[in-house]
Amino acid sequence: MEITALLQRVQGGDQQALHAVIPLVYGELKKLAAGHLRREGRFRPLDTTALVHEAFLRLAQGREVSFETRGHFFGIASRLMRQVLVDLARARAAAKRTAGRQVRMPEIPDWQGQPDKSFLVLDEALDRLALTDPLKVKLIEMRYFGGMTAEETAAVLDISVHVVRRELRLAKAWLHKEVAE
Repeated sequence: MEITALLQRVQGGDQQALHAVIPLVYGELKKLAAGHLRREGRFRPLDTTALVHEAFLRLAQGREVSFETRGHFFGIASRLMRQVLVDLARARAAAKRTAGRQVRMPEIPDWQGQPDKSFLVLDEALDRLALTDPLKVKLIEMRYFGGMTAEETAAVLDISVHVVRRELRLAKAWLHKEVAE
């Protein structure tokens, strides 16, 4: 059965659909979690399983969300994983402030393992970008945080690979400019 149909049945309270959909999405969610955690650098506050489970908990506790497509579900899951990691980074930054340590922020954060503070700066920049261009934010989340290929991202969002690559180049340029300022 199609994942989207199962997800819609889960929203209606169908427990059998929940048991059927979990094995179908769990592997992909673990890939998304691994992509998010790669960007955490050496300090990884959670493992992939814990990040997937935390995202599931937030999804269950959140407002009623209607999953329009399989891609929509994975986009929401990726955003929740990002938010889990942002919340953990904020907590670590707060702990560092109270311990009297200074956190040095690089001028332009490294996309492959950022310190806590630059991760928060990046998150704030993505929130600003979402106000004007939510597609670019989805692409960044899926491609860089979620670890999806350009082809997978294009398939999930039902757009061409060329559009994915072009929009990602524009998004990265915008983010580098924003973060550098």
